[in-house]
Amino acid sequence: MNIHPSLLPSFPGLESQRQALEYGVKFAGCTVHFVDEENLDAGPIVLQATVRVLDDDTEATLSARILAEETPNLLRSGAHRAGGPIQIEGRRVIRAGYAATEEPPR
Repeated sequence: MNIHPSLLPSFPGLESQRQALEYGVKFAGCTVHFVDEENLDAGPIVLQATVRVLDDDTEATLSARILAEETPNLLRSGAHRAGGPIQIEGRRVIRAGYAATEEPPR
């Protein structure tokens, strides 16, 4: 598993916050995903967290808010793996133990 500071598949690679600000998105965030052999930022997505992009954001301020979400979400994704089986169907990661309409357990 890996964590990337954008809502993949948007803004892969380096300087994700700069890319998000230049594009004018209203939400950014981070993505916990499996690593794909061909492309580091292209594996199936385990979970994502969003942060609002503020009008006065800079790369530094946006990066700080995203960073605050990264560790808790990486830990949550690890808890999902330890808490029960997962399946990967195509690009979808299916976690046992909760319905698709529910939030993953914290």
